[in-house]
Amino acid sequence: MINVSERRETLLAAAAGAAAIAGSYLVAGWTPSFVVRPIDQTVVNLTLRPIVTATIETLGEAGHLIHIALALAIAVGLFGTVAFAGLRLAVRTDRRAVGAAIAGGGSWLLAAGLTGVSTGALGAALPAAAVVGIGWLPSSATPSGGDAGAVRDAPAVVDAVRRQTLGVVAGALGFVAATVVGRRALASADDPLPNAPRSEGAAARLRELDSASLTVESDGLQEMVTPIGEFYNVDIAEFDPEVTTEEWSLTFTGETGSERTVDFDELIERPAENRAVTLRCVGEDLNGRRIGNAVWTGTPIRPLLESVDPQGDCNCAMLRGEDGYYVQFPVDILAEGFLAWGMNGKELPTSHGHPVRVLIPGHWGETNVKWLSEIELLNVEDDGYWEERGWEGTGEVTTVAKLWDEGITELGDGRIELAGHAYAGTPGVERVEVSTDGGDSWADAELSDALPDADVWRQWRHAFEPAGEHEVVVRAVDGEGTRQTSEASGPVPSGASGWVRRTVGE
Repeated sequence: MINVSERRETLLAAAAGAAAIAGSYLVAGWTPSFVVRPIDQTVVNLTLRPIVTATIETLGEAGHLIHIALALAIAVGLFGTVAFAGLRLAVRTDRRAVGAAIAGGGSWLLAAGLTGVSTGALGAALPAAAVVGIGWLPSSATPSGGDAGAVRDAPAVVDAVRRQTLGVVAGALGFVAATVVGRRALASADDPLPNAPRSEGAAARLRELDSASLTVESDGLQEMVTPIGEFYNVDIAEFDPEVTTEEWSLTFTGETGSERTVDFDELIERPAENRAVTLRCVGEDLNGRRIGNAVWTGTPIRPLLESVDPQGDCNCAMLRGEDGYYVQFPVDILAEGFLAWGMNGKELPTSHGHPVRVLIPGHWGETNVKWLSEIELLNVEDDGYWEERGWEGTGEVTTVAKLWDEGITELGDGRIELAGHAYAGTPGVERVEVSTDGGDSWADAELSDALPDADVWRQWRHAFEPAGEHEVVVRAVDGEGTRQTSEASGPVPSGASGWVRRTVGE
């Protein structure tokens, strides 16, 4: 049975563990040097395939919160265990300094071991040492020389000890809260992204997309270009690699006539283009919002591939990113890809793969590896990261027409305006059909102007006279005349399909 003293030490240890995590966050921010990052990566790597699939199917975009919460809990437990050891040794020696030294030194070793950053590890060590040093009480401060069983005979002392313990815990939690608030404030004050190298033509492309937009009544509907801060973002872990342009290189390995490494300076000297490309996540629901369109600055990958003379029996390659992500892809499709270092005229933000990511036309977002560092030409096909976990999302995207809440607007003349986006990959969108009677009859929607870029979405709009409640159905037809399938399926394993249906009106 745990006595009063041990319960108090457990509470203080938990507070010290939380303070250690907050201290590391204060110093490192949400970066790979934060002590939770390697724990989170381990959780992600060790999670069994059925659990990953079930979590995504059940919780969707919120699924990532589970593994980060688990990683945070494990981190608090690890640092709390170190602090508890310091508290126990302080009791044995009856010396405050011993407890603080063990908690601080042990936390420093643990943080440095997890992150490989010795100086930054002080961010975790100092708060843990402070909580233990302030929270520990010498034996003279408790009844009967610290005998927990005698505490019941001294109510006044019990109250004093309780107040002192709660005060230390409250102080630790206050430090945690202040750190989170302060760090968020610093993040919101970050300098704006600089212009991307060789992005002089991006502004003209952005204006071209803007001029192609439809005029719609809805103020909340996305335009043709998704702002960087609103573009969806999906990664295998919560912590993005931090790679500078000076550090970055792309190496071609494996079944090649000759291996080659390209650094950033060499890459940006290659012929540059500004392409409008839409990305859609294979894990999104049919009418989900993990889709966006941007103008990307970069260079075609084909000349680089040809320069290394790809070989191997499978005609396939494994693309690898600095975050540990990997995906296999056919070489002939990869050759149509694009190495991007800019987004909407700005440098790629860290969350979108700075300094370089790959874009594969017309394929699901999971193929577009961020922080790209290696292209290995293979002799035998192999599964990529998500294929190992039950997905098959490296194929071409499925055609979809979206109808979100902000795309449903009542006009001043009593009509209802329906508006949204449609995407069909490289075939492009030829038309969008709208039914306001559950699919019995169909009308063609108005479309935004077609663009020379193949792999880009289009806006659509349709207005009608309401007469009570309507079941609205939308579907798209691609540039090859293929209509969006009506067969409904969830995201697993190869993307959601079906027609979007919404009830509109009274």
